[in-house]
This record gives sequence, structure tokens and C-alpha cells, in this order.
Amino acid sequence: MLNSATNPAVPDPAAPPATGTRDRGSTIPTGVPDFDSITGGLPAGSVVLLWGEAGAGAVEFAVTSAVHLMLRYDDPERHRRFLGGAPGPFAYPRGVVYVSVTRSEHQVFSEIESAFDPSYARTLADHTRFEDLSTDYFQDTAVPGAWASLDRPLLQSAPVARGLPRGPVRRLVEILDRDGPQNLILVDSLTDLLVRPGIDPMEILTFLKGLRRQAKQWGGLVYLFLTRGVAPPSTELAVVDSVDGVLSFRWSVSPTLTQRRRALLVEKFLPVLARIPEDRQGRFVLRLDPGTGLVTTQHERI
Repeated sequence: MLNSATNPAVPDPAAPPATGTRDRGSTIPTGVPDFDSITGGLPAGSVVLLWGEAGAGAVEFAVTSAVHLMLRYDDPERHRRFLGGAPGPFAYPRGVVYVSVTRSEHQVFSEIESAFDPSYARTLADHTRFEDLSTDYFQDTAVPGAWASLDRPLLQSAPVARGLPRGPVRRLVEILDRDGPQNLILVDSLTDLLVRPGIDPMEILTFLKGLRRQAKQWGGLVYLFLTRGVAPPSTELAVVDSVDGVLSFRWSVSPTLTQRRRALLVEKFLPVLARIPEDRQGRFVLRLDPGTGLVTTQHERI
């Protein structure tokens, strides 16, 4: 039912780009209704941090974006409706690469199936290469091997590649180096990497700086998930400084309403912020609808 490494979901890198060669200044839509019509889309080659409070919409934003962009190939008319009159012209990723640090493919897609219309999981599975880093992540930890599908004894040393210890960060680099060009990449998540014993946060920050540089050559988009408040403030600020853009997701409470609402703020993204009209600067109020994904319903001045 779900994708695997043997499923050719990600188009052949040797194939011609979907919309021609990426030019300097090319933009890629997010596919999130109304967001693109206001922001004009995101610069191709961007590394974007989806940073926020737990459950506030970061994952839903990324899934909505991935599915709606892939609808360009499966259902162009429906895709255009989700763009909401965004001006374009846009460049498009060829496919989606979903890298999960600790969760299995079944877990991720089961969650998507429970939150969205069933067509979302089907579309995503048809266009996604899924990579599970659990084996590398849980190696040499107290987690039983059977829990993480480890293929060697729990305390056995990890293999060595190119003179460096193997681990989840190195495996992540290998995947991105292979599948990064002209794809939409979801890394789920930086949170897992930052809290794992044995991984120096400086290793992650160096990786991010290198990724930010290389992504410009790939011409796609990279979404990185990070839960706010998990890492020390100094580390969070260093992560923010190491990426191109930051979309911040929070729960907000209105004095006139009893329920919480999800809200999105573009905290850092020089080209995007420069395109947002002054009277539209503020928070995007978010709503999750199973049939249309994450939707921006209104804007609040701050």
C-alpha cells in the first residue's frame, strides 16, 4: 500500500526538469490556499524551518504543501484551485522525499490517513520516496532492536563509512545528496536529532549551513520540522540563523473566542517578507479541513 525505496515515486534525476531549468529568482508555490497569493511562493532552493508549538500546524502545512504540489501532475485543475489566483509563474518539484528520523512509514501514513481525506495519503504515497532512519537513530541505545527493526545486535558498533562513524546525521546527508536535486524534501525532524544523546548540536548546525549552500544548486525546497522549546534557546537561535526562512506555528487565544486557534507567522524569509504588502503583515490564522488540507482563513495584524 505504501511507498518503498523500490517504488520509482521520485522521477529519474536524469529526466528534464518539470518546468525547465531553475533560474535565479524562480519561486515554488507552497500549495497552501491563500498563502501563495499573498507571499508569491517560496524561492527555489530554500531551506525552510517549520518551527512551532506541538500540534500547531507545522506537519499539516508540509503535508498539504506536498500533496497540493503533486496534484499538478495528477489533477491540474484541482491544483490550480488550491493556488487561489497566485500570480506565478512557478517552478515545481519533481517529487517528494520524506525522511523520518524515528517513525516508520506505516506510522507516518496512518497519521496522515486519519487527519486528511484518504486521497491525500494516496497522492503522497504515489509521489514520495520514504526514508526511515530509525535503524541508525536507535543503534547503541536502550531501545530493543526489534522495536526499531535493527538488523544487528543492539550494542554492536555501527559501521564506518569513509573514515567517519555512521549515524543518523550522516545517513541523512547521504539521502539528501542522492535525492535532493529538484525535489521537495521533508525532514521529520530536527527535534529528534537535537535531543539524541551522542549527537553534538554543532554537528547539526554545520550540516544545516552546508545544506543551505547546496540546496541552491538543487533548486527544490527543504522543509525541516522543529518543535519550539525543546532545544536550548541559544541552539534554537543558531538553527534559525542557519536556514533561509522560518515559518513559525503557534496556538493563539482570542479574547472573544473560547477555543484555541492555530496561527502562522513568517518570522524570517527576506525575499518573502519583501513581497508581502504592508497591510497584510501579521499572522495567518489556520484551519485544518480534511478535504482541503491546511487553509489560511484570515489575517491578524500584530
